[in-house]
Amino acid sequence: MAANVSAGNIHHFHLPGQGQDSLSSGFTFRANPFKEISWSSGVSKSLKAERCGCYSRGVSAINESSRLCKSIRAVLGSSSTKYYDFTVIGSGVAGLRYALEVAKQGTVAVITKDEPHESNTNYAQGGVSAVLCPLDSVESHMQDTIVAGAHLCDEETVRVVCTEGPERIRELIAMGASFDHGEDGNLHLAREGGHSHRRIVHAADMTGREIERALLEAVLNDPNISVFKHHFAIDLLTSQDGLNTVCHGVDTLNINTNEVVRFISKVTLLASGGAGHIYPSTTNPLVATGDGMAMAHRAQAVISNMEFVQFHPTALADEGLPIKPQTARENAFLITEAVRGDGGILYNLGMERFMPVYDERAELAPRDVVARSIDDQLKKRNEKYVLLDISHKPREKIVAHFPNIASECLKHGLDITRQPIPVVPAAHYMCGGVRAGLQGETNVLGLFVAGEVACTGLHGANRLASNSLLEALVFARRAVQPSTELMKRTRLDLSDSEKWTRPVVATARTLGDEVISKILALTKEVRRELQAVMWKYVGIVRSTNRLNTAERRIAELEAKWETYLFEHGWEQTVVALEACEMRNLFCCAKLIVSSALARHESRGLHYTTDFPFVEESKRIPTIILPSSPTTASWSSRQLQNLSSSSLIDC
Repeated sequence: MAANVSAGNIHHFHLPGQGQDSLSSGFTFRANPFKEISWSSGVSKSLKAERCGCYSRGVSAINESSRLCKSIRAVLGSSSTKYYDFTVIGSGVAGLRYALEVAKQGTVAVITKDEPHESNTNYAQGGVSAVLCPLDSVESHMQDTIVAGAHLCDEETVRVVCTEGPERIRELIAMGASFDHGEDGNLHLAREGGHSHRRIVHAADMTGREIERALLEAVLNDPNISVFKHHFAIDLLTSQDGLNTVCHGVDTLNINTNEVVRFISKVTLLASGGAGHIYPSTTNPLVATGDGMAMAHRAQAVISNMEFVQFHPTALADEGLPIKPQTARENAFLITEAVRGDGGILYNLGMERFMPVYDERAELAPRDVVARSIDDQLKKRNEKYVLLDISHKPREKIVAHFPNIASECLKHGLDITRQPIPVVPAAHYMCGGVRAGLQGETNVLGLFVAGEVACTGLHGANRLASNSLLEALVFARRAVQPSTELMKRTRLDLSDSEKWTRPVVATARTLGDEVISKILALTKEVRRELQAVMWKYVGIVRSTNRLNTAERRIAELEAKWETYLFEHGWEQTVVALEACEMRNLFCCAKLIVSSALARHESRGLHYTTDFPFVEESKRIPTIILPSSPTTASWSSRQLQNLSSSSLIDC
């Protein structure tokens, strides 16, 4: 049922319709979707060849200056359609870093769901891993990454990222990012779980915020970049050129004006982050509802390794605080890995240190090991949280290294220099996503991906701490050259914008106040129910029976929700923020469950009691191909109907 191709032999896309086996879930898995060449080089070479052929035949290989886009925007800038050379979906580190580079070659629209700074990057505390110490080496960083990833990582991808990482850090510093330095004047390098050396570049415990600040400042000062905040990406605009799917941009919902705005572009980068809000407790901001992964799946992109959901072992457990928060948090407060890297010790509520019982690396074991160990302690002892103690370290060092954590805990009556921190695992990071090659390319022509939304082969079955910002920086930079080459040989057609049905915004005028109110109430209820199902049945420890139950419950929930909507006047092309987020959460939840059911072993973040051991024959990525749009639910279908006339005339 699942894709089974050995890691390192997996990156050349076959054409649709070859060797497929359908699953009852409605997804299609491919027994051997790639020729026997490496993950990275295979996709790069094959897609590059296909893309060149497609665009020379179809969209036209005409060099075009950015002046055309500027003149188009001058005429149509205030309309509901906008034209750019590049569209970037997401304003985290991947999207902003890419935008700054491609802006040297053309016009760029950066689309962001909330305020530009509201991204997973902004909440990243720990830092960026890179080999910057003479005692460290690329080979050591590679080995740590591969071990943490349970040997499912693609070695070529790992080598590229670990080799290019130091230069990406130097670029950030040159752009004005300020990182902590030691007394010797050199960068202060921290150590985190799974790392054999100190290699974490950081800005206290607010590294992501500092990187986001530097990048966003540069973006806002670039005349070639336009930032569209409060624009929710609804669906990618695609067409078929024979067996190839081509991306032409994206439809968005301006949340402030309730207007649908269409972006037509030559190249689209998807950098929309993760899907933490599939679960009831997550360190992710509210914007992380799996929008990019779901959009890409609906647009025929190949999805990989969705079963590997990383639960950060140490989110702040509010119920263990002396003074409880007055209102429930929108997202869990993260206690960075660096606390354990600096000597933090985990205890159960009986003040028994437990990590050495589970792993010889104790608190410095990779995240999947620590999260499962905590989960086991909580279940065995029927407790709600465990304790992370750093109070044995000098007070001044604790406050200097973790000022944000110290401040947050102190607001709730807890002094981390004297008392242990109550912690519990929370959904944190998606190791799977849209399958990408070494330059961020996908099997959808004109669509590139970078950051958490992508599955590049770096993380394998479990992400090594502080490798996420690194991967985003490296792949955002690597996607620049093929993107600009494609942009220069692609022509924008003003008539393209009307070749898809336009989404219609749900309003009280079209559906009635009472119906809108009932739909919103049901959507909130269904969202909570979906999150509860995912945590109960698709959490840290799984089983085949529990996964089957989750699959059934999700299908029932989705059917109940969709039936209610469509019986009350909703239509295929109708949109509203809450409904579209729910649609994406359903899509991602089904991708995760289907992938988990397909993996008959326990590896990395996927642990199942029915197959509790690692099996070498199963050391292969999970590949999901899209289902037929004619039989799929609303969450798995694109909203827009393409007109009968093709966008690409061969």
